Amino acid sequence: MRETGRAFEDVLKEAQAKGYAEADPSFDVDGIDAAHKLSILTALAFGVKPEFSKMAIEGIRHISPADIVHATELGYRIKLLGMTRQMADGRIVQRMEPCLVPQDSPIGAVDGVFNAVFVEGDFVRKSLLVGRGAGEGPTASAVLSDLIDLARGAAIPVYGVPAAALQGAVWGGAEDITAHFYIHMCVLDKPGILADVAAIVRDHKISVEAVMQRGRDPDQPVSIVITTHESRQSDVEAACRQIAALELMVEKPTVMRIEKF
Repeated sequence: MRETGRAFEDVLKEAQAKGYAEADPSFDVDGIDAAHKLSILTALAFGVKPEFSKMAIEGIRHISPADIVHATELGYRIKLLGMTRQMADGRIVQRMEPCLVPQDSPIGAVDGVFNAVFVEGDFVRKSLLVGRGAGEGPTASAVLSDLIDLARGAAIPVYGVPAAALQGAVWGGAEDITAHFYIHMCVLDKPGILADVAAIVRDHKISVEAVMQRGRDPDQPVSIVITTHESRQSDVEAACRQIAALELMVEKPTVMRIEKF
């Protein structure tokens, strides 16, 4: 995240001291640790061979305090989510990235060291499992449980079936994902910038739901936030690459999916 001062570093040090963060914090900040877990969950859910290289991964390093404020104003919280989904044609999409979720949703209420797994199936419908995901106590409990199972001879295949029985998957990408999106731009407040952004969004067939712009101090950049109606992720990403090249853009736009559980 882009944080002022040493606030973000202090949070990381505290998390490491309590055993909540890896020794190399980039594994947590960049979503790598959670992405490994998602790869395993994909194999468990769909009986396919885990392929970590087929996952799109984005961490929280680029999230700014302004994004947190804007998300709150819009009624959302920012959560690092791993999503794996099987499409109607059998392709599987797996992504690890920060998303906006409603503040009053079950996922939005998960906080602190708690992790959650949200499952949606044909017959079980929607289920949410919540528990402590880090710290010396939960980690020791999980390891000891596995050792006891091994001592009792109660070992079962890691993926529920022998690894040799796992099938190769056909993987999908951003072109397979449709959702609502949050786009945050930091721009120089000059005439024409909003018209340029609107033209790019229009050319990529993205329907705008709302636009939010806050007041500014003289000669300071301003934030423009756009939320979209349901759009293809590949179209939104392409539009933002073009927006990033505009002369009045101060930095690369921040894009996050809005997931309404």
